[in-house]
Amino acid sequence: MSNNHRKQHLISPYEVAVSQLKKAAKIMNLEKDYFEILKKPARVLTVNFPVNMDDGSIKVFTGYRVHHNDARGPSKGGIRYSPYVSLEEVMALSMWMTWKTAVVGLPFGGAKGGVCCDPSKMSEKELCRLTRRFTYAILNMIGPERDIPAPDVNTNPDTMAKIMDTYSMIKGYSIPEVVTGKPIQLGGSRGRLEATGRGVYFSVLEALKYKKMSLKNCTVAIQGFGNVGSNFARIMYENGAKIVAISDMWGGIRNDSGIDIPKLIEYVKNNKKVVDFPNSSPISNKDILELNVDILAPCAIENQITEDNAHNISAKIIAEGANGPTTPEADKILFSEGVFLIPDILCNAGGVTVSYLEWVQGLERFSWSETEVNRKLERVMVQAFNEVLSKYHSLNKICDMRTAAHILAIQKVVEATKLRGIFP
Repeated sequence: MSNNHRKQHLISPYEVAVSQLKKAAKIMNLEKDYFEILKKPARVLTVNFPVNMDDGSIKVFTGYRVHHNDARGPSKGGIRYSPYVSLEEVMALSMWMTWKTAVVGLPFGGAKGGVCCDPSKMSEKELCRLTRRFTYAILNMIGPERDIPAPDVNTNPDTMAKIMDTYSMIKGYSIPEVVTGKPIQLGGSRGRLEATGRGVYFSVLEALKYKKMSLKNCTVAIQGFGNVGSNFARIMYENGAKIVAISDMWGGIRNDSGIDIPKLIEYVKNNKKVVDFPNSSPISNKDILELNVDILAPCAIENQITEDNAHNISAKIIAEGANGPTTPEADKILFSEGVFLIPDILCNAGGVTVSYLEWVQGLERFSWSETEVNRKLERVMVQAFNEVLSKYHSLNKICDMRTAAHILAIQKVVEATKLRGIFP
């Protein structure tokens, strides 16, 4: 990993999240009491648990599950496996989930979880044992009416299947609605796998309408080619956009005439990385952010656009497929330079929106078609985008779209808190 990447990870995501909350609170004159409630997570669980490794040894892993706020409903948020998982990161992500679910009008609060591990160095059997033991460790935090996990970085439908099975075995009967993002055969929703990338696409369409720009031959650079980045790239490509650069954790590729996304997806299936894709030239993760394109989509990890590189951003629109890719200092620079940014809590809310639909289908024991799911997703994303845009204009553009989205979300959470009252 580069020194720059290490430096970016030293920026505390939780400090960023609190800074964003402070900024919104100041503009909306939020009462101090409610600021203090929203500043801190409601529940924090740290677990250290042993796992039998394939070589016969036992390794102890550290994991976290955090509930930020549940005023509007059960907690909702993903579980990630990464060597860089920390309590501060999980706390920040849980706060962002509170805002995200509120912005798109879902009856959820925010949660997040993670295990500090390196999945690339573990076998499938080791990951299975880790998932089951972690599920057991956080059992009292999760539940279909309490806290519903979902996939995140380095976790997938198979991970969710193992969580659901472990929880169900302990409870004594099958409870598919305890997680979302499951395989369809176990009660997962059609369209869930592509939902986050598709939600980014719907957000971009609305931004293009607002900026009076056309999608056809619109140039796009995408940092990150995992689930979000690859699906966003595919959908944009299918609808006439020109993807000129893509990167992943190993490096990037560039072709100013446009990258053939279906061929790239097939290439990555076989080679595990975008590097050395035919008919492309190499580009670094740093340089991809500074390309002169219409749309930049950071779909990787936090703290990629900072005060060090924000002045060099040339894109007209930034679509945050990742959580927290832009620091508060960079936000100020981008806003002053007229870059239109679709904030993460709005832009990548497609995943949690379809997770909500999956949860409802699980509770009711029925399912919608993929066409119906996508139609419902589009309606939610378009409405949320325009509500945030309306809030942005009502504030006379004194703040950026991110702060407008935070204000809208905070108002909804505070209203729910006031209506419920403080117990006892």
